Amino acid sequence: MCITKLGRLSLGLYGHLQTVCRAAWSGSSWSAVRRQRSLGLQTHSTSQNTVDPEEVRRFQLLASKWWDEGGEFAPLHAMNDLRVPFVRDNMLSVHGQRHPGKPLAEFKILDVGCGGGLLSEPLGRLGAEVLGIDPVDDSIYTAQMHTSYDPDLRDSVSYQACTIEELSENERNVGHFDAIVASEVVEHVADLDTFIFCCKHVLKPGGSLFITTINKTNLSYALGIVVAEQLLGIVPTGTHDWEKFISPDDLERLLESNGFSVQSVRGMLYNPVSGAWCWANSTAINYPVDVSECGLHPEEHSVSARS
Repeated sequence: MCITKLGRLSLGLYGHLQTVCRAAWSGSSWSAVRRQRSLGLQTHSTSQNTVDPEEVRRFQLLASKWWDEGGEFAPLHAMNDLRVPFVRDNMLSVHGQRHPGKPLAEFKILDVGCGGGLLSEPLGRLGAEVLGIDPVDDSIYTAQMHTSYDPDLRDSVSYQACTIEELSENERNVGHFDAIVASEVVEHVADLDTFIFCCKHVLKPGGSLFITTINKTNLSYALGIVVAEQLLGIVPTGTHDWEKFISPDDLERLLESNGFSVQSVRGMLYNPVSGAWCWANSTAINYPVDVSECGLHPEEHSVSARS
């Protein structure tokens, strides 16, 4: 839909990279990671750290550039055209229309890994009460400064420099949020099991979790790292670690093991020529997941699934 003729030619060129990378990457190492994660699901502790210090240092250097729509975060600005309606429409399909003009009014949304507030602000404009959290202090400062210029957002959007596990340790946050958004975040966390567990801890029963991330495929390595970082410089070199990417199937198993139910998975595609995102039939590169909290503890969900 959004792919121009030049975009198709570009994607055709990228297709050759898939063949080049196929021989270089096998599924053996990821199988070991899956086995390790499946064992790790038996125990959770909010004292575990989901933050990778290298990731923090990397984003610390970029903290002042979040609102440069033509800079390193341009793809994230453009992604709002898809991810904001994705969150809005899925929430309204579950909870129904609230207020004309402010469809998300009265909803409490947690934006995990909010960065400079690129997603927090548009959700706030839809009427939601949004809390954005990020472990990078300078990113939170950038978000706070940008929001302060808009009087319509001062009462609806707030920020806190912390991790999801730190937030979940405060009893007042337990079961507090109607929805959690983790957009382009899970591929950067150090402990995905703990991350998902802490998200469930602060989510209301029946609440929604929205994730957008990158699939672990040869094509995602070719386009997300070789092309986007090394050839075109769409994102800074070193932004992504292919070993942290996760497939929809593996993410779904992890979510269900933590008492979530996956409602939908879709494919997304970024066109570097037009700078636009569009929905795609394939989840081979980027994909969003819409998840509902089942009201079960992880161990209860496991028993239910076996019975």
